[in-house]
Parts: sequence; structure tokens; C-alpha cells
Amino acid sequence: MFDLSWGHMAIIAVVALLVLGPKELPNALRTASQWMRTARKLAGEFQSGVNEIIREADLDDARKQLQGLNTQTIQKHIENTVDPTGELKSSLTVEEPAAESSAPSIPAPAAETPVVADFDEAPTLPPSTTPMATEHSAAEHLVAETAGAAEKS
Repeated sequence: MFDLSWGHMAIIAVVALLVLGPKELPNALRTASQWMRTARKLAGEFQSGVNEIIREADLDDARKQLQGLNTQTIQKHIENTVDPTGELKSSLTVEEPAAESSAPSIPAPAAETPVVADFDEAPTLPPSTTPMATEHSAAEHLVAETAGAAEKS
């Protein structure tokens, strides 16, 4: 990586021993190794993030290509399997009539207004045509019968 030979590393070790001394050298090596671990960890996370972004971009492009190819290819394959000569498609195609047709046009039916129930009022029955339908007409009928019987006697 840095192209250091064993000779270069030995020179660095001797200089570090002379500068730091034998007491502080182990602590300095621990600190340096922790920094190296942290740097490698950050580099690994960065690399994995970049790889994931590249993978997603490739997957999106591939997905778009497959969707475009699949829908067109499958549709053509189904059409060729079901109707290889094209007779069904041509027989099911409806031609629009000419604008100057002599056939009378039928108007669209008018929309009916919906019936809305009113639940606040009591239900009412339609008036009856029979004379005995209401209490008033029944009483009149009884009086008329009594008067008719009294006249006969």
C-alpha cells in the first residue's frame, strides 16, 4: 500500500523507540492500531455504501429493461398463440358508423330522480275507495241502517 520494505519499517521502529521511549511505546502502538481499525472500518462502510448504490442503479436499469421487454414480448406471444392469423382480432374490431347515417338516433333516457325516505314523519296509508274504510263513514253507515230500520217499523 505505502510500499514500505522491512528496512524502512525497522528505521521507523528505532526512531519511535528513541523519541517515545520504552515506557510510552506500547501505549502509542495501541493508539495507532485503534486509529488504523477505525480508518479501515470507515473505509469498509464507505465502500459497501458505494457498492450498494451501484447495485441499486444496475438493478433499476435492468428492472426497467425487463419490464419493457416482458410486457411487449408476453403480449405478442399471447396474441400469436391465441390468434396466429389475426382473424379473431379483425372480427372483433368494431368499425364506427359514418356520421351521415340515415338511421334515427334514439335519445338517452332521462335520469330519474331518486326517492328519498323521510323517517321523521309517520307513515300514512292512501285513502280507500270503500265506504267502510274510515270510522266516520262506518258511523254514517250505522246511522243510515238504524234510520232505515226505524222507518220500516
